[in-house]
Amino acid sequence: MDRRQVKDAWESAASDYARVRPTDGEDAALVADLIASLGPNPTVLDVGCGDGMRTLANMAGATAVGLDFAHKQVRMAAENVPAAALLQGDMVSLPLADDSVDAVTAYHAVFHVERDRHPVVYDEFARVLRPGGKALMTVGSAAYEQVRSDWLNTGREMFFSTPGQRVTVQQLETAGFDIVWQRRVEDPLGSTVPFVLARLPE
Repeated sequence: MDRRQVKDAWESAASDYARVRPTDGEDAALVADLIASLGPNPTVLDVGCGDGMRTLANMAGATAVGLDFAHKQVRMAAENVPAAALLQGDMVSLPLADDSVDAVTAYHAVFHVERDRHPVVYDEFARVLRPGGKALMTVGSAAYEQVRSDWLNTGREMFFSTPGQRVTVQQLETAGFDIVWQRRVEDPLGSTVPFVLARLPE
């Protein structure tokens, strides 16, 4: 799938995904931990915000900015989390200024970019983050690139790719990040998912 096809897939799958995706869990709780580790009144960008209920809705104490590739996801997030600032755009070219946010979250988001373009995404994260800014994101355990049919029993196709956890960490370091921690976190859909917290130098 190319980027246009991925966007179209999300436009079609938005409502189905919101219906089947739980909104709580150990991974969602990491957002509050992230915000608590930042300075007062931080600005936090959620990349791939979807309908807003897993991440934006948990950003109490922060100025929440949500970005999604699909217009429908942005509209749903506006209904669910009206206090958030919302943008439609592609994570490979974030529509934000340099040094404009204190943290980035990316839950199950970078997976939907072609594997050879993941470094571009991490360069964009580094560009929009202020010095000392943090990125909290899910990563893949092993390398793959595939289109899944009947994804989450929605009858929809969806594109996924990752170079695996080790290579992702290397790509983040190449983009200028230091790795704060790596851990596996329980996902409400019934699996454990690797997470990475990375930080830019001051």
